[in-house]
Amino acid sequence: MVSAPPPIPVDVHAATVAALLPDPAAVLSEPLAAEWTETIACADALGRVVAVAVASPEDLPAFDNSAMDGYAVRAAEIAAATTAAPVTLPVSADIPAGAAPGTLPPGTAARIMTGAPLPAGADTVVEVEVTDGGTDLVRIHAAREPGRFVRPTGSDLAIGSELLSVGTPLDAAQIGALAAVGIDRVTVRRRPRVLVCSTGSELTDHPQPGSGQIRDSNSPMLAAAVQQAGSEVVRRRWVADDVPEFLGLLDDALADRPVDLIVTSGGVSAGAYEVVKDALGSRGVEFTKVAMQPGMPQGAGTYAGVPVVCLPGNPVSTLTSFEVFLRPALRRLAGLPHPERRRFSARLGEDLTSPDGKRQLRRGRLDRLAGTVRPWGPAGSGFLSWFAGADCLIDLPEDLVAASAGDPVEVWDLWA
Repeated sequence: MVSAPPPIPVDVHAATVAALLPDPAAVLSEPLAAEWTETIACADALGRVVAVAVASPEDLPAFDNSAMDGYAVRAAEIAAATTAAPVTLPVSADIPAGAAPGTLPPGTAARIMTGAPLPAGADTVVEVEVTDGGTDLVRIHAAREPGRFVRPTGSDLAIGSELLSVGTPLDAAQIGALAAVGIDRVTVRRRPRVLVCSTGSELTDHPQPGSGQIRDSNSPMLAAAVQQAGSEVVRRRWVADDVPEFLGLLDDALADRPVDLIVTSGGVSAGAYEVVKDALGSRGVEFTKVAMQPGMPQGAGTYAGVPVVCLPGNPVSTLTSFEVFLRPALRRLAGLPHPERRRFSARLGEDLTSPDGKRQLRRGRLDRLAGTVRPWGPAGSGFLSWFAGADCLIDLPEDLVAASAGDPVEVWDLWA
């Protein structure tokens, strides 16, 4: 009898999965650039990543303007102003924001509002707080050097200078900056397109499951995880343990719209009715055991030229496997920053055990002020509600079989 090969290390399978997808560093270069970029409205660009550097088409600000409510004057004409001996000037104009500035006559002041254009001839602004606030005549109680409280043309951004570099994630500030210089469309990295399919004859989406049936939680859970990883879910559904039906679903979905990745859950173990393994094991997908808990049975390969990652079916195993193998790979492909979860050391709040020879990723809860972490819920792979209450994963290495309260452990922060 031939013995089964030992489980492979987690990092080895992670590298296999990453190698299935296009090189994240290459997708913005020819010949992949045309396929992996798209130009979209800035209003729809939140969370996307800049694919082509953006240069400003104009100066920002586009004109010299006031940084304060006050009076636009010539600095030389108020050089002698003090509290004891104020300088009095006639007010020749009011300049609210949005007004045409005109020219400041010599020997006068223009009352000006924040953001309003500086009139020609003026070279400084006196804030209203050091004046008497006059509307016909204004008494100015302090001198101001040229350029004081003036925002010069192009001082924020000069025309032709780079506004956003390649790889910049588009958040509120970046979208605001694009709008400020009149840019309403931006070229971004295309989101990876993913087909999500969960398997199992026991699954249903009916509000009232029948005898022996359970609601499909994996496909909506994986769809949400895929979207959080910066990708687009092209199609999501479940299928029974029937090989022709499963292959038909894949073929129909691929004919309907091209995808970059197929993600399945369930049907990958060693028992009977393992539909994914039965369907894809002879069609380009290799199934293996990975030295981790939960999530030992895994599959990876291609089907019809499309990368396929096959995850186990127990919900906790499914989501943990996604965190380990797919989330970092998809975020890198999408160009998103911080593809890995934030990792740090925390002290155990209680004793725990771990299976010898397997890397355990245990759900946990952090006491962020104390710097401690406790296991959250049972270690089994069917306790999804406990995963929903966890805020971290406790990463226990393969050679660790027991740890005591107070020992340092590595933690993956699920909230970061």
